[in-house]
Amino acid sequence: MEKFTVLEGVAAPMKLVNVDTDMIIPKQYLKTIQRTGLGKGLFSEMRYKEDGSENPDFVLNQPAYRKAKILVAGDNFGCGSSREHAPWALLDFGIRCVISTSFADIFYNNCFKNGILPIVVSKSDLDKLFEDAERGANATLTVDLAAQEILGPDGGKVKFEIDPFRKRCLLEGLDDIGLTLQKAPAIAAYEAAKGAERPWL
Repeated sequence: MEKFTVLEGVAAPMKLVNVDTDMIIPKQYLKTIQRTGLGKGLFSEMRYKEDGSENPDFVLNQPAYRKAKILVAGDNFGCGSSREHAPWALLDFGIRCVISTSFADIFYNNCFKNGILPIVVSKSDLDKLFEDAERGANATLTVDLAAQEILGPDGGKVKFEIDPFRKRCLLEGLDDIGLTLQKAPAIAAYEAAKGAERPWL
């Protein structure tokens, strides 16, 4: 998993509330177990018209936000079914951080396991970040995980809380497999000892 330390980039504003995982990545994209290639399906029912052409009104189709790395979203982001394809699609598009006042629990947990930082902020702070995001490519946000703060284009600062263990995992780029591999010497020693005790196994 790629480390998350400091992220600087354009933030796309999505003021919709209750954006569920089916809106993030519709069910027809769930046939694959590959983590790559899902970016094209991200928000596809809003990004594309029925004929397959782009919807120019959708935020990620607007020139300023085509390469957004941060999503500033409305309340209860990621609700609905527990598909891990949702963070996969966000990551494949290039989004590494989602900021909202609240997230669905399963989506929130899945973000950390896939190298995305979900940040919970107050309503007043979210409103400020929406204002920054609506300025387009001329205004970037900087997310500093170690300092636990979001820096706005004009020097404004928003602090955020995060579980220390999850913070460490993102900073070090550790997913569940990476965490297990840190114990590899102990696992090997245990297996060797048990093998000596029970050579018939």
